[in-house]
Amino acid sequence: MSHPVRAARRRIQQEHLSVVEGIDACADAIADPWDTSRTTDREAVVNGLRGTLTESGILEALPGVLADAVDATGCELPARPVAEPPYVVVTSRGPVLRATIEPGRLVIRFDAFEIVRDPDPGRPPTYRRLDGIGLEVSLE
Repeated sequence: MSHPVRAARRRIQQEHLSVVEGIDACADAIADPWDTSRTTDREAVVNGLRGTLTESGILEALPGVLADAVDATGCELPARPVAEPPYVVVTSRGPVLRATIEPGRLVIRFDAFEIVRDPDPGRPPTYRRLDGIGLEVSLE
């Protein structure tokens, strides 16, 4: 893991714990009504998560998290990030933040769900709620 990746991860873990906890609470709110720990309804996961993140104010906070993580790397953003692509995207796994910086593309994933693929290609994947939030930071 490179120094910028460590610096960005550390900044998020130390300064933005409330945002990570907020993402966790939003994901719980989506998964709580499920009959099982899984669903095959990708749209319900993505749209539900986007809706709860918006309602809670977390979605609007994510560009600030991205800007702060970039600052921790010692780099600068060419433009102010917004809560929309290409900077912030809500996927079936959780929110993804992206920024192009001097050494490459900084990608921050907040994994709240995992995709479980069936060996039968005719069956849809399922989305399972993870226990907590997996924070993945990479420089690509």
